[in-house]
Amino acid sequence: MEVTVKQIDRFKFSVQARAHSVICDQPRENGGEDAGMTPPEFLLGSLGACAEFYAVQYLRTRKLDDRGVEVTVSSDKLMQPARLGNFRIHVTCPAELSPEQIEGLRRSVHHCLIHNTLLSPPSIEIEVAVGEPTMSVP
Repeated sequence: MEVTVKQIDRFKFSVQARAHSVICDQPRENGGEDAGMTPPEFLLGSLGACAEFYAVQYLRTRKLDDRGVEVTVSSDKLMQPARLGNFRIHVTCPAELSPEQIEGLRRSVHHCLIHNTLLSPPSIEIEVAVGEPTMSVP
């Protein structure tokens, strides 16, 4: 799995994966144009979309109504070091569920790939290439 991030202008970046592209930017008060989500918002969005996928998948495999499922993710900005923490995932399911189904839905969301990644922090290597020409994709 790989994404490529390229600067468009100042703090506006194109984030590309496969044949898809989204814009990442900073709010105007941070020197950006507010043309897209910030990196922390992308992280929350990634966690929320993953949780939603697992919730909908749980409901579908049990032939339960999956229409209108909504996930909201919030977190706090913590300091020293600056990071996000205290994530909260709120799943709204308009369908009536039994207590057992509610617990099953909760367990299903716990299996989300992004959720599990955040619970078991990966190693991160940083390589810096200076003076190398960038490859241009036609």
